[in-house]
Formats: sequence, C-alpha cells, structure tokens
Amino acid sequence: MSSQEIAVGLVGAGYIAEWHAEALRRIPAVRLTAVCDPAESAANALAQAHGAKAYASVEQMMAAQRCDAVHILTPPHLHAPLTIAALEAGAHVLVEKPFATTQAEAEAMQAAAASSGRNLGVNHNFLGLPSYRRLRRAINDGVIGRVDQAAIHWHFPLQPLRTGPFGLWMLQGADNLMLELGPHLHAFAIDLFGPLSDVECRFMRPVTLPTGRVVPQGWRVQGRAGVTEVTLSIALTEGMDDRSVSLRGVAGAARLDFARDTLIVERGNTSDIILNPLRAELALAGGHMREGLRNAWVQARSLNRRQPYALGFEGVFAAFYDSIRTGSATPPAISADAALSVMRDIDTVRALIPAALRAPAPQPDAAPSGTPDALVIGGTGFLGRELVRQLAQQGQHVAVLSRARSNPFAGLEGQVTMIAASLQDEAALAQAMTGVATVYHLAKAEEPSWEGYLQNDVAVTERLARAALKAGVGRFVYTGTIASYDASDPARTITEKTAFGDMSARNLYARSKALCEERLLDMQREHGLPVVIARPGIVVGPGGPLQHWGIGRWHGAGAVRIWGDGRNKLPFVLNEDVARALVLMAAKDGIEGQGFNLVGPPMLNAREWFAAIKAQTDTRIVVTSGNLMMFWMGDMVKYALKRFALRRKGLTQPVLRDWRSRAHLSRFSNRAACEVLGWEPESDRDSFVQRAIEPRALFGF
Repeated sequence: MSSQEIAVGLVGAGYIAEWHAEALRRIPAVRLTAVCDPAESAANALAQAHGAKAYASVEQMMAAQRCDAVHILTPPHLHAPLTIAALEAGAHVLVEKPFATTQAEAEAMQAAAASSGRNLGVNHNFLGLPSYRRLRRAINDGVIGRVDQAAIHWHFPLQPLRTGPFGLWMLQGADNLMLELGPHLHAFAIDLFGPLSDVECRFMRPVTLPTGRVVPQGWRVQGRAGVTEVTLSIALTEGMDDRSVSLRGVAGAARLDFARDTLIVERGNTSDIILNPLRAELALAGGHMREGLRNAWVQARSLNRRQPYALGFEGVFAAFYDSIRTGSATPPAISADAALSVMRDIDTVRALIPAALRAPAPQPDAAPSGTPDALVIGGTGFLGRELVRQLAQQGQHVAVLSRARSNPFAGLEGQVTMIAASLQDEAALAQAMTGVATVYHLAKAEEPSWEGYLQNDVAVTERLARAALKAGVGRFVYTGTIASYDASDPARTITEKTAFGDMSARNLYARSKALCEERLLDMQREHGLPVVIARPGIVVGPGGPLQHWGIGRWHGAGAVRIWGDGRNKLPFVLNEDVARALVLMAAKDGIEGQGFNLVGPPMLNAREWFAAIKAQTDTRIVVTSGNLMMFWMGDMVKYALKRFALRRKGLTQPVLRDWRSRAHLSRFSNRAACEVLGWEPESDRDSFVQRAIEPRALFGF
C-alpha cells in the first residue's frame, strides 16, 4: 500500500470506542473518518468529536465512503458477522477482544481474511505496552534465561458484580465472563510460550446475581506450555490491583505490571554473602525508581493523556497499521492465528466449568400483562433495583426501560416488564408511558464535556418530560442531587428553599442536574408537567459502591483522599430509605413542582464512616485528608494547561466554592420530606451502620 492516509471506520460507539478514537489520533498517516452505531446519538457524538461522519449501519458506512480499515467494537456475539461483512467489502479489520464467542466463529473470520487478502487482527491491547516490548527483548536476549515458572494475574475488582448493571453481556454466565477477561491472560501466555496443555482449573467464590445467574468471582488455571509451568489467576473481589506477569528463569526473574506499564528485572550478583543482599535490594530499588521516573515523564510530557491503558492501544494500532502500510502480514501477537489460539485455550478452560455454574437462569414466571403501573428509567442501577423491588412488593406492575436482553429481576419476572426504547426516540417513549401512572427518571449521565451533558442528560430529560406530557402520565418523579447546592459554608443549613445560586462554574455533573431541574420546573409551570424532584444525599447500602465519590477521591479500593479534613457530618442516606421516599412521592397528592432533600439525620463524618468499615469488616482503608485549596489549585493548573497548551475551547474555570461544596461542609435538613411525605429514614446510628455496611456486599466475599 502507498504512503497515503489510511481511512478508518469504527463499528460501535460505546465506551471502548472513545479509547480507539483517541489512540488512532496518535498513529501517523491514519485518520478516523466514520463511526457506525444503531444508536444515532452515540454515533453522532463520537463522530463530531473526531471530525468523522456518523452512520446507522455497516452497509451504509461502507457504501457511503472509503474505509481502508474497520474496527469492530460491538458486543461479542456480533463480532463474527460484522468482521466477515467488512472483510468482504474490502476493508482490513481489527477486532476488539474477545475475538469471537466460539472457535467456529474465529475460524470463519480467519477464512474470510484469507479469502479477501486483507489483514485481520485482534486488540489484545496489553501486548502493545512499551514495558511488554522490553520484556520480550529481555527474553530474546537471554537476560532471564529459560523460563521455568510463569504466573499471570488479573486481580482487579469487577464492580458490576456488586452494583450492576447486571444485564451486561459478560454477566450472562460464566462462559461470557471468561471470554471477557480471559483473553488478557491467555494472550500473554500464547505470545510468550504457546498453547497450554494438561490444563486444570479451579473456580472460586460463586455469586448469584439478581438475574438468577451464578458466576464465579475468580478462577485459577494451571497448565504447561513446553517446559514452562503456567498459572493464570483471576480474582474479581475488592482488593489491591495486581495485574502482572511474573517469570522465573534460569538467569533471572521479571515482573511486568501491565496495569502500570512497569517492568522490573531481577538478576543475581557476584558479591559475597555480606554485600549480596544489599546489592540485590539496591538493584530492585533502582529498578523501581527508573520505572517510576519513566512513567512520570511520560505522563508529564503528555499532560496525563497517555495512561498505560491508552499506551497499549497505541502499540497495537501502530503495529497493525504498519503491517497494512508495508503490505506485510499482521504481527503474530495480534494476528487471527493468535486470536484463534487464545480462543482454543479459553474453550479448554470453559469445558471445565462445573455444572452448578452452567445451570440456566431460573425460568421466569409468565410475563405480566396489561398496562404497567410505573415505568422506571435507570431501573437496573443501584437505586433503581431497590425501587423496582419495593414497587413490586406493593403489588405494582413495573416496567423498566433498559437495553438489557434479559430480565435482571429474578423472582419478580411476573411483575416486571423490560422495555427497549431509545432515549432518543420521543414517540417510542410516549408510547411506553401511555397509561402509566408514575414515571421515575433515575438515569444519570457521566460525560467528559458540558456539550455531552447537554445532549445526553439535559436533552434526554426534556425528551422524557415531553413524552410524559403526551402520554398523560400522572406523576413524573425526577432524581436530582444535593451536589447542586452550594454546600461550602459550615454555618449554613440547606433546605429545599435554598437556591442553587450561580452554577456556571460548578462541576459538570452538579451543573447538569441543576439545569435539568430548572427545565422540568419550567415545563411544570408552562405545561402542567406533574413533576416532583428528589435530591438524594450520599446513598449507601448493600449492593452499593464501596468507592463512593461523594466521600473522597479513591485510589483503588484501599486508599482514599477525603474531601477536606473529614470531620464534618456527611449527608448519608440508606438506599432502601431513598427508594421508600420515591414511592411516597408518587402517592402524595398536591406536591407537583416541589423538591425534597433525601438525607438521613447527621450521624457520621468521613473518618467515622471509615472507622465503621474497619469495625464491620476488619479492613483498614488508607484515609488521608484532602486540602480543598490544593484540590482547587491543581484543578486550576489543569485548566490552564488545557486552555493554553492544548487550545481546548468551552472549558469552565474552576472555583474554590465548588471544591468546598464537595466536602458537604453545610448541614442538610430533611424536615420537608419527613413532614410532607411522612418519610422516616433510619435515625439510629448503630442500625444505620449495620444496614449500610454489609461486608460480603462491599468486598465480594
């Protein structure tokens, strides 16, 4: 192929697509030109951000413009047909892992590539890390010698196992979970040593999800590849991040931390017995120092835009596109042959899954008939699941708007209906709401820009409200947040009569929620929208996240910098108490246009919260104070770099008031919710702690 620019199309505009788009920007002579996704809003947003065009289907994209290469980023069950279609259309294809869901699919994809004469690769992204390339050089140069033992670990919490969403493809069974995570480990093993033989596997800590599916929270594979004994270990419970490759060789040892992109090589020395240990430890310390400085330099030079995860994408993409540009075969580590070998090894392990983990989900009761009493948007989340449970407990027929392909409410199938309607399709939303008494809008957006929030939070909320008006819904309950208040004054008590104030310089999430409230109240005054607003505090309870960002900035599961000194009482509230208040909001007459602060009585500050976790779970989390002035100054430095060095537009200059608000220095009153709704949140401290902190739920045991 000539040195002309390579045009690339992305098929799928979900979470992983942004990583692909950003990495492609760093590959010379490669340009993202098209994004394809049936969700037009997602395709448009990603395409506009990267100067590409959006399409609704692969056929439309390939017919409309030249795509020299295509990345397949869809759910795994679509990888094979989309890959084959793109290859037959004349494009080179890079497939996000897992490459396929069966060996037969992988073989068909490989055959299609051979027939088309196009390159086919897989994004085993950690194989693209600079540290991994250095490890391969060390092995090839004999620095480690023949490897006797290899241990490859993926010890990293999988939060969806505890908080959802439980409709994710990977949580539909043990097979899917292995396909989602297994390629990371098996790709290393295949590339370093080859296929495994004499495979044994142990599955650990099975957990039953709300869908009724039983999946393991870890497994350990042992096998042999040539002369090397290989252990692959996955642990998904809360704990320290250990994603590593450890090798023991004849001449030395190596440990690759592929989550941090660091490599430590340990070799013997020839000093006597007195100096030998000292030299060994100094060599290790020097290695860690070099790796730390190298990473610090990479992050400083790139303004923190080249994290290890991103570097892996860049490495894989650079190798893939270099092979296309030079007309050579796809590099072996990311080739279809390697992908097929990984698939075979994973299938060997999948065959060892015990019957208890292969059992199908419980058969659902007959689906409910008739018009639902309530429709919950965001019903598969932490708060939404509890609300659905309480509504069903009252005998209501509940509809849940979700993209999940299965009902995640095991045991409630006879009362819960799953509805698939796009949040961008107002007519479909109005149809789903027709005859419904109450609509609960619990969904929230997490966007990197204000434009993203305007499109995917504010505009969506307005669309839902218009649909509710068209459908004649009796009550529209919206969940805002107490984060929209200015809580920077310790002498202030915040009630529902407290104005939000100027939101222009506040953090994007709080600002977006406040604007949603403003638009909804405008519609209430002008069009009679029967809206009631809930503003939950820091919501905790079984099934909720341990790493709650309402308390502080988390660094893994075991360390947190709290907002401020952590000595002011925080507005904690139990999840089930918030859900109960939402139910009351639907039943209370005459409260349209009102908002309610849903917080429990002040009982615990941040330090007391972590002391309670220690008392309940025997786990001492590392807690440090976060100087709010320093947080603000750091934010100002980032703002200046983005504005003046990167020339980004539409930025909001940080204000100290926003950082002080994150510490919840003001007190919050729940008097209105208690008096008007008859709400009674938990007020006993010991009972609150016992209900809020359930060890097994927090840590996955």
